[in-house]
Amino acid sequence: MKTRTWMILILSVCCREAIGQALITGTVYDKSMYTMRGVSVMGTSGAGTVTDSLGRYHIMLAAGDSIYFSYLGKSTARYLVAEIPSGQPFDMSLQVNTDSLPTVFVHPRDYRTDSIENRKEYAKVFDYKRPNSLPNLRLSPRGGIGGVGIDLNMLFDMKKARRMEALQKRLLEEEHGKYVDRRFTKAIVKRVTGLQPPVLDSFMVQYRPSYEFIQGCTTDYEFYHYIKEWGESFSKDWKQTHPQLID
Repeated sequence: MKTRTWMILILSVCCREAIGQALITGTVYDKSMYTMRGVSVMGTSGAGTVTDSLGRYHIMLAAGDSIYFSYLGKSTARYLVAEIPSGQPFDMSLQVNTDSLPTVFVHPRDYRTDSIENRKEYAKVFDYKRPNSLPNLRLSPRGGIGGVGIDLNMLFDMKKARRMEALQKRLLEEEHGKYVDRRFTKAIVKRVTGLQPPVLDSFMVQYRPSYEFIQGCTTDYEFYHYIKEWGESFSKDWKQTHPQLID
C-alpha cells in the first residue's frame, strides 16, 4: 500500500512538471517545397534547435512561449505555442530557394550599405598589397643596407607601404567592429538572457564576441546559444559578487 502511495506521489510530481510544456515537431520547407537543413527553430525564451538533413525538428517549449524560425539572418513571425494544435506537426514554409542562397549571414541593409560604400571609398587601401620589389631591408653593421649604399627612393616606398598596411589594418578592424555591433546588440542579449542594466551593460563588455567567432557560427542558434549559456553563468556570478545590488 505504501509503495502504491509513493508511486502516485511520484507520478503527480512528474505530471505537474510536464504541465505547461509542449513538444512541437514538424518539417521546414522552402517555397519550392524542398526540405531545408540548418534552419534555426527558436522560442522567445531562448530555447532552440536546428532542422536536420531532412528539414525535421522537435523542440520542447512552455505554453506561454512563442516559436519562430530563422534562416540566414531572416526570421519569420512568432507563433504562440498555446495556439498550435496538440499532436499535429507544425510545418513551416519559408519564402526562399535553398539552391540559390549561399551559406552566409544576411545583415541589416544599413550595415551592408555602409560597408560597401566604405569599401568603394577606400578601395585602394583595401586592395593594397606590398609590391614584390619592396623586401624587408635590414641595416648592416656598417650602416648600409646589405653592405650597399642606401636607396632613398626605396626607403620612401617602404614607408608608404607601411602606412598603407597600417591604414588597411585599421579600416578592417573598424569594419569588423561594426559587424559585431550589428549582431551583438543589447536588444538581442536582453531577449535571450533576460538580463537588465547594470548587469546587461557589464555582460555586453565582458562577453563581446569576436568577428571571427560570429563568422564561425553556421546558424543563428549557435550564436544565441553562446549568449544564453554565458548569460546564465554571468548572472550567477553577478549575484554572488554584487549581493548589495539585488532587491
